[in-house]
Amino acid sequence: MAEPPNHVIGRIAAVLRALSSAPGGASTSRLAGVTGLARPTAHRLLVSLAQEGYVDRDQRDGRWFLGPELYVLGGAAAHRYDVSGHARAAVHRLAAATGESAFFSARRGEETVCLLREDGDFPIRSFVLFEGARFPLGVVSAGLVVLAMLDDREVASYLDRVDLTGRWGAQHSAERVRERVERTRALGYAVNPGLVVEGSWGMAAAVFDRAGHPAWALTLTGVESRFRADRRPQLGALLLREAHALTTALRS
Repeated sequence: MAEPPNHVIGRIAAVLRALSSAPGGASTSRLAGVTGLARPTAHRLLVSLAQEGYVDRDQRDGRWFLGPELYVLGGAAAHRYDVSGHARAAVHRLAAATGESAFFSARRGEETVCLLREDGDFPIRSFVLFEGARFPLGVVSAGLVVLAMLDDREVASYLDRVDLTGRWGAQHSAERVRERVERTRALGYAVNPGLVVEGSWGMAAAVFDRAGHPAWALTLTGVESRFRADRRPQLGALLLREAHALTTALRS
């Protein structure tokens, strides 16, 4: 269970973030569990948010969804933050060239958030990532490559503060993540060998903002047999090429 924020704005933000990761909606109890809030507190916040249009409720089954007012606000903010126009073309090329599922994720604080997905023509899919999915830095290949491209001080501070093992298992201990960070830096791209869901592999390359910070990531995911040792360098090279081109486009 998450540690609940100790102020109202933080609690509201936690509820909205949890809903953004639940495209099929979520019950009050589920949202309370994810955010660490007491169920009455979560319900009270949701009712207030619904009155302002920030969330909506399906009256048939009681599930909550993000509301229309967030769509309006998102549109107003898009001119400053939306980079999906450039990224969509890169995601499409990766999916078409490899047959795998391709993604574009953004760093948001100590998480990565999946913004775009396009499936290639290979018939077996991995569904670990989906639009709106959030993962801590160091988890899934997008979060690993973003973490690896931070400076040593930031990596050390993060791994000293955050315990990933409670939810993600012993393979996400600080020591194991540090090893993967070093391996990622050596390769230039991250490899997730089925650490979140067995048999579901991922690879990612970082995309940098104008200040040179790793702000986004391009990812390919698929079943283990599609990420053989002899194919991974080819996939890595494609990811790095598209990531470099996208970095250049976003800086222009």
